Amino acid sequence: MLARIAALTCLLSSLASAQAYRPSGEKPPMPSREFRGAWAAVVHNIDWPSKKGLSAGAQQAEMRGILDKMASLNMNALILQVRPHCDAVYQSSKEPWSPYLTGTMGQSPGYDPLDYAIRQAHARGIEIHAWFNPFRALSNASQACCSSHVAKASAHITKRYGNLLWCDPAETETRARAFGAILDVVQRYDVDGVHLDDYFYPYPEGGRAFPDGRSPATRRKIVDDFVQKLYSDVKRTKPWVRVGISPFGIWRPGVPDGIEAGIDSYEQLGCDARKWLANGWVDYLAPQLYWRDQPRKQSFSALLAWWRAQGSRPVWPGIATTRIGGSEDGRPASEITKQVELSRRIGKNWSGHLHWSVKGLTKNQGGISTMLAKGAYAQPALVPPMPWLSQKPPGRPAASANGGGSGVTVSMQSGDRATARYAVQVKSGGQWRLAKVVSAGSKSVELAGQPEAVAVSAVDRFGNVSTATVLAR
Repeated sequence: MLARIAALTCLLSSLASAQAYRPSGEKPPMPSREFRGAWAAVVHNIDWPSKKGLSAGAQQAEMRGILDKMASLNMNALILQVRPHCDAVYQSSKEPWSPYLTGTMGQSPGYDPLDYAIRQAHARGIEIHAWFNPFRALSNASQACCSSHVAKASAHITKRYGNLLWCDPAETETRARAFGAILDVVQRYDVDGVHLDDYFYPYPEGGRAFPDGRSPATRRKIVDDFVQKLYSDVKRTKPWVRVGISPFGIWRPGVPDGIEAGIDSYEQLGCDARKWLANGWVDYLAPQLYWRDQPRKQSFSALLAWWRAQGSRPVWPGIATTRIGGSEDGRPASEITKQVELSRRIGKNWSGHLHWSVKGLTKNQGGISTMLAKGAYAQPALVPPMPWLSQKPPGRPAASANGGGSGVTVSMQSGDRATARYAVQVKSGGQWRLAKVVSAGSKSVELAGQPEAVAVSAVDRFGNVSTATVLAR
């Protein structure tokens, strides 16, 4: 009898402590914004999968591990390589399966890696940007190829450069193949972005000239036209898909003053990334600023300040996290946290940065992930918006919140098809903070503690945020 009375008393006590939050007229601040990305390279199994020939289950487990680490760090974008060498890390009728999956070009891994990554990332509130190498055919010209690979199916558009095989960008068929692959992915997959790196023409080797007989100016014009058309085609297909490019971090030697470089990207790689930024042919630029902040000759802060002055679109620098403790410059993890902070302060721009590469974070190289989790990434952030494309916010979501025990359950619903994610903010000690970013498919979210108020906003694919539904105790 005493046991029943005690149990009933406990139940009544828990019911009494449970508390329904009620609508409030308070207006919370806009949720915090920052692009927190990382590259995941498939080529040579740099990041994922860790080696060729893993089972589908093992590859999927590794991908979940990467995304779980990113989610634990409150990161919001994975730049996943899907076309390393005119091959495919997704189901394609245009190009063969990448050999970095199974060890054999053209052999299916037994599932669709891109589709799997998108579904797993979106479930964690993380974007997937599909990363393409538009013109590189092979990084080892003697590599075994299947009959559908460009090296055999369209050998006439390729050129040998040292040990590389390259699709000549001047060939109409080369550009058509690249456009076809990229637009195929944009049309068939729910990607959040399209991403290109700096391999338009190969990096110079041993004084060799690329064997096309064309001038640097002609090559730049070819690449300029490619970039402009790509942006236009992607926007025509799905306007919310971000287009980003990651050029070599120095536009030209001597720019800005005092900067040195071993190559001239403008002259030797056909890259006039300053023009693409100034003309709005990208939604973001991610120059590879893989140097330390000092000395001046390749200063991270000097270069970032210059890039951010070249146009109005976001510049989110690439940061070389995998160089922590390495032979390149022996940098400590504190150099990376310093660069994250610099990326927040320099220039009038939406803040953001990308880590090269995600392996440095999953390995917690030099303790970097621990440092970021306690400091710069202690709270979530929404990806910045694209006001040059859309400023129309999605509809306000419906929400309810019930507190009990050690936490609060927040339920949300939106009838607006534009909603892609929810931003959930909490107020504690009189201060608002962003607590969670979850997918639109989420019906509820659990929050720790007993905040004074909760706010739920809908976020669309352009990054626009709705009016918040606010609930208070």
